[in-house]
Amino acid sequence: MADVMRSGSADDPQDPERFNGASEEQAVPKSKGKKNKGKKGSFWKELPILIVTALVLTVLIQAFLARVYVIPSQSMEQTLHGCTGCNNDRVLVDKVSYRFSDPQPGDVVVFRGPQPWVQNEFKTEEPSNPVAGFFQSAASLIGFGAPDEKDFVKRVIAVGGQTVSCCDAQNRVMVDGKPLDEPYLFWEPGRGVGQDPFEPVTVPEGSLWVMGDNRNDSADSRVQGGGGLNGVVPIENVIGKAQVIVLPPTRWQSIYEDNPQVAALGAPGWQQGLPLGAGFAAAFPVVWMGRKLRGAVSKRQPSE
Repeated sequence: MADVMRSGSADDPQDPERFNGASEEQAVPKSKGKKNKGKKGSFWKELPILIVTALVLTVLIQAFLARVYVIPSQSMEQTLHGCTGCNNDRVLVDKVSYRFSDPQPGDVVVFRGPQPWVQNEFKTEEPSNPVAGFFQSAASLIGFGAPDEKDFVKRVIAVGGQTVSCCDAQNRVMVDGKPLDEPYLFWEPGRGVGQDPFEPVTVPEGSLWVMGDNRNDSADSRVQGGGGLNGVVPIENVIGKAQVIVLPPTRWQSIYEDNPQVAALGAPGWQQGLPLGAGFAAAFPVVWMGRKLRGAVSKRQPSE
């Protein structure tokens, strides 16, 4: 009778291929288990390194590139929110821009208060508990701690060589005899809508005249140090330019910084188109280089 069982079939108990296959099937899950266990162990070993690296990078970024600052006072309302007992704005301050250029009128800047600025708009309470003090200092390093009492945020009104005064018949600040266009001004209820007048001040070279948007509730260049030349801020004291509101999420937005002197000083309209023109001019070579690069890469790739 013919043998109907083929050699090497699945029913052959002596089939070496079947035996080896079963062994391999049993070995695979065991091998995968070891690999997965190794990956989990490696992750927990690397986690502390990742955390420390992230913290170091955060400190370096905030020291040299950008930092988050808390707005602690109402002097910049309603551009920036800051009040006692509320969720104050956190702003991202760019520390790079002013390494290549000086602050310009309309910029909102954070700066260290110069020596004559002896009266701050706010006071921070120092914790009596040393442990709480440590955590507050640590939080300050990543931009969420209490602000430094000597740091201020204001808007640049005039720069070195310009003469600023207040006010004209329409209650407007004057720079070099021309009224400013300040759509960002806020008149806090109960404080009136008329600005306190001050005598003309010629800002020294290398200094700034700064004022708050909440014009009648801001201790700025008009009053700090007694006003006048004592109220100016040296450019070297500027920490950076406030660019965007990052917290709370409902307040995410860029910070209004149009130059209030553009209309007042009659800057030509074509100057306002310079950034857009530069963008278009740079776009063409960038697109051309991108096409050349893609063409070179596609030529080097082997054909399918």
